[in-house]
Amino acid sequence: MRFSIFSVLDDDPSRRAARGGDRYEEALALAREADRDGLETFWVAEHHFHPGGVLPAPPVFLGAASRETRRLRLGVLVAVLPLHRPRELAEALLTVDRLSGGRLEIGLGSGYIPLEFQGYGEDLERRRQAFDERFPELLSALRGDPLPAPGALGGSVRLNIHPVQKPHPPLWMAVQSREALPFVARRGLSVAMIPYASMSGLSELKDRVDLFRGALPPGLEVRVAAAFHVFVGEDPKPGVEALRTYLGERLSTQSTHYAARAGKDPEGSSAEGLIERSLALVGTPEEIRGRLLQIEATGITDLLGIFDFGGLSPARSRRSLRSFAQLVGLPRARKGSGPADAVGPASQTPVPTAAPAPR
Repeated sequence: MRFSIFSVLDDDPSRRAARGGDRYEEALALAREADRDGLETFWVAEHHFHPGGVLPAPPVFLGAASRETRRLRLGVLVAVLPLHRPRELAEALLTVDRLSGGRLEIGLGSGYIPLEFQGYGEDLERRRQAFDERFPELLSALRGDPLPAPGALGGSVRLNIHPVQKPHPPLWMAVQSREALPFVARRGLSVAMIPYASMSGLSELKDRVDLFRGALPPGLEVRVAAAFHVFVGEDPKPGVEALRTYLGERLSTQSTHYAARAGKDPEGSSAEGLIERSLALVGTPEEIRGRLLQIEATGITDLLGIFDFGGLSPARSRRSLRSFAQLVGLPRARKGSGPADAVGPASQTPVPTAAPAPR
């Protein structure tokens, strides 16, 4: 498995007032730590109009992160395509690819939070149709193909910015429902899932991974990621409490998939239930090591760790990240060196386990 970090940038106003500091600066510090610790990618989420996620413009943040990191790849998970004009989104994303020297990863999704669509005057019920309508134009824009422009000379235009990665940065699709997996597979895109929000356990994650791989075109190799809240420490209590807080925030912001899961299985959807079922990784290093074996057996290629959640202090999040990186054996920059001296890439480092993970 490869190991990355995923930040939703949740930020309750009452916690912010009590603690002070700036949420974006905290996330940039976490990105610098991830760069030093040898993680693969720093992913961020797009959200609007609520404190469950306070990053409405991921390309702006990723552009800033590109100047403070050297080897860490940078990704949006996801850009909510039904809320954007495709060619404008492509311009912003390709700017990040250029600024980062070709380190951008692009995750796309159709969205799921009603308030975000209401705030933009968009119809939540036709979000998947809107995605299908806008995706071909986005893909053409990323590739540098001609784009229809009836009022322009010749009837078309091309973007005046070109990606470092050809023909475009890697594309991912975020999927919450089992039914969508074959559709994504047939498109040949990598897929990212968030098990805590819609799955009952790791056996269901393995079932979905198998379904996705079975629908891929023959010979096509793509990546399969899953996101987990992670807190590594000898005293797991702060991580448990932060997970409780985070889950409460997801319900208050109308996170539809998790709300539906919590309604059907309240006990299994609690912080303790998710930890017991290894859908959240909160515990001592040895406990986490055992759960990583179970997760690797599902067949995912990438584990995305959510380290800053539910009001954890920035220092605690960074310590947890560092402990996790040490646990899985990721290479760290030499003491006293800057981001430019980080060694890697992380993807070349095997997961150190007590025994081979079952396949």
